Amino acid sequence: MLQPLGDKVLVRPISGQEVTKSGIVLPDTAKEKPQEGEVVALGHGKVIGDKVVSFAEMGLSVGNKVVFGKYSPNEIEVDGEEMFIISADDIYGVIK
Repeated sequence: MLQPLGDKVLVRPISGQEVTKSGIVLPDTAKEKPQEGEVVALGHGKVIGDKVVSFAEMGLSVGNKVVFGKYSPNEIEVDGEEMFIISADDIYGVIK
């Protein structure tokens, strides 16, 4: 497993099978990047001024479902699985 550093968050993308209105199943190469994911691991927090604000203080924890910017994530492979590394600032919110 990868341990993110600083304000980085490791996210497993959530994507369902995409089907067009006419019933055509889109291959992975034609799909857009998912903008939702599940938090797998967190860095230590975000530095604001001279203080490190923890992810818990920001309301973010492992297992949360999050929404993030379309072009924000950096794609990496962790243990054979596609994951995203995202900065805390690029996470818009937690899905409740």
